[in-house]
Amino acid sequence: MALAGCGMLLGLALHFGSLRGASGAPSLYHDYCIIGAGPSGLQAAYFLQRAGRDYIVFERSHAPGSFFALYPRHRKLISINKRYTGKSNSEFNLRHDWNSLLSHDRRLLFRRYSRDFFPDADAMVRYLEDFASLLKLRVQYNTAVVHVTLERDSQAWNGHYFLLTDQDRQNYKCSSLLVATGTWVPNVVNFPGSEYVEGYETVSINPEDFAGQTVLILGRGNSAFETAENILGVTNFIHMVSRSRVRLSWATHYVGDLRAINNGLLDTYQLKSLDGLLEGDLEDLAIVKDKKGKLHITLRFYLENRNTSAGIDSITLPQDELDNFATRAPYDRVIRCLGWKFDFSIYNRSLGLMTGKGNKKKYPQIKPSYESKGTRGLFVIGTASHSVDFRKSAGGFIHGFRYTTRAVHRLLENRHHGVPWPSTVYPITQLTNSIIKRVNEASGLYQMFGILADIILLRENATTFEYLEEYPVGVLAELEGQTGRKAPNGLFVVIMEYGRNFSGADKDVFYYNRAVGEAQHAWQSNFLHPVIYYYKRLPTESCFLFAFTRQKLPPFCRQGYMRMQGLVGSERLRHHAVEAGLLEDYTLTDFLGDGPPDSHEGSQDHLLRDNVIPVHPLQHLVTAKDEL
Repeated sequence: MALAGCGMLLGLALHFGSLRGASGAPSLYHDYCIIGAGPSGLQAAYFLQRAGRDYIVFERSHAPGSFFALYPRHRKLISINKRYTGKSNSEFNLRHDWNSLLSHDRRLLFRRYSRDFFPDADAMVRYLEDFASLLKLRVQYNTAVVHVTLERDSQAWNGHYFLLTDQDRQNYKCSSLLVATGTWVPNVVNFPGSEYVEGYETVSINPEDFAGQTVLILGRGNSAFETAENILGVTNFIHMVSRSRVRLSWATHYVGDLRAINNGLLDTYQLKSLDGLLEGDLEDLAIVKDKKGKLHITLRFYLENRNTSAGIDSITLPQDELDNFATRAPYDRVIRCLGWKFDFSIYNRSLGLMTGKGNKKKYPQIKPSYESKGTRGLFVIGTASHSVDFRKSAGGFIHGFRYTTRAVHRLLENRHHGVPWPSTVYPITQLTNSIIKRVNEASGLYQMFGILADIILLRENATTFEYLEEYPVGVLAELEGQTGRKAPNGLFVVIMEYGRNFSGADKDVFYYNRAVGEAQHAWQSNFLHPVIYYYKRLPTESCFLFAFTRQKLPPFCRQGYMRMQGLVGSERLRHHAVEAGLLEDYTLTDFLGDGPPDSHEGSQDHLLRDNVIPVHPLQHLVTAKDEL
C-alpha cells in the first residue's frame, strides 16, 4: 500500500513536472485550447462542452465577440435575419438565418435578438454574450495570448504540446489548439504620402464631419461602400479606387462581394452624379499635401529621385501632362478601406503556420480538414479558415463556419476519443426519400455548397445504407480514417453545386433561360442544385479532387464530364496533380489498382470500370420551384 502510494505521488510529480514551460514557470493544462471568443470560438466551445471535453477559451477582451463591438463601423450587419419563411422546419429555417450559432437552446436563435432584416451589430454583441453565459461556456476573459510555440513530447496526442503564453507570462499547455481569432489586422498599403491616409478602423462615422468635402476611398469591398454610403449625401463627390473592378454579390453568388444594401454609390456613378470608380494598383500611387492641407494624387514614379520636401510646386503631377487625369482635383480626405488579415505575429516559427498564396495570403495555409499544413493538431476555424473555400462558398461567415466548426469537432472526436462520425442506418428502400429530405431541408449542404457533402455508404449486398451528414469533401479520400466508418461496398456523395457558367464579370445573370424547369434538363441548371456522385470504392486521386480545389479543371477532366463518363482519373492527371503540389507522388499501381496497367488507355478504362465516378445530377429533385 505504501509502495502504491509512493508510486502515485511519483506519477503526480512527473505529471506536474511536465506541465512546465521552457521558462520553468508552471503551465495550466487543458486538452483543448481555443484562442478567441468570437462566433467560431464559442461554437467550438459549445460542441466540446456537450461532449464533456476538457477545454478553455482565451479571449483578450472583457466580453465575447469584441470584433463586433467595433465593426462594422456604421453598425449595420450584412448578414440577413429572415424571421419568417412560411416553414416550421428549424433546419430549413437556418438556411435563411445567417446569424445564429448551432445549439440545442431555442432561446439562442438570432431572430429573438433583432427584428431587422439587416441587424445592428450591437444585437450580435448581446447575442454572443448570452450564448456564452446561458450555455455556461468556459471562457477566460482579459487573457491575450501573446506567444504560441511547440513542446515536443512523444506521449502527447500529436507528438507535441502547444505552449501558450499570455500577457502576464502565464503559461498554458494544450494537446490540441483551435485558432478562432478571425482576421482583424487592417490591410495597409504603403506608398509615398500614405501617412496622410485615415483608416476605416478610426475614421469618423459622423456624416457632418464630411460636409462639403471631396473624398477618395481606397478599396472596393463592403467596408469601402459602407463608408461611402454613410457620407454620400453630404460630400462634394467621392472617388473610389481599387486594383480590381467591382464585384456584385448577386452576380457572383458570393456573399463577401458587394451587397446591394451598400451600393448607393453605383447609382450616383452610373447616373452621372459626380461620384466615380477607378481601377489602379494602389502601390503605384503617391499623395502630396499642399500648403492648404489639400491632398493631391500623383503616381509614385513622378516622385522618384525628387525632393518632396521642396513643396508641391516642384513636383510633377499627372494632370500637368494629362489634362483629363481622373483624380486631378485635390481631396480633403483619403480613407483606407482594404479589409483585414490574419495575425501571424504570435505564432513561433516551430508551428510552421504559413501565409496563403495569391489572393489567399491574408489567411493561414490549412488543409481541407481545417488542420494546419505545418502542424498536426492545430486547427483554424471561423473566418480565418476561409482559404478552404475563398470566393466559392460561405466558410468565412457565421452561416457557413458554424457547420465547418462542427465538422472539425467531429474529426477530433474520432481522432482523439474514438467516437465515429455520427451516422444513421436505413433500409435501402429509404435511399431516395433520405436524399430528397436532405437536399430540400439541410442547411449545412445549402450554405457550404461545394465544400460539405452528405456521404451514403452502402452496406454489403446493398440491403441497407449508412448516412453521414456534412463531411468535408476535400478529404473524401481519407473518409475511413477521419470518420471511423468503413466504405468497402461503394458510396454516394450528395452535394450542392452551381452550374459551371453561373456567373462571371461580363455575364448576364438575369438572362432569359436562366432557370431550368424540366427535370430531364436538371443537369444544365445554372442555379444551386443537388448533384450525386457515385463511387464503387473510395477514390485516392481523381478529377473529383480537382473539382473542389481548382476553379478550372484540366481539359481531360472536362472532356470526360461532357461525355457523361464522370470525372475519371488517369496517369496524366496524376502527374499533373503531383507537379502542382496538389497530390502526393504515389506510384501508378497505387493510383490505378492492384495490378499493373497494360497501356495508358487501358488504365483509364480500368479506373472507370473499378473506381468509377459517374456524375448523375438527381434530376427529379430539381424542378422550377426548387431552383435556388
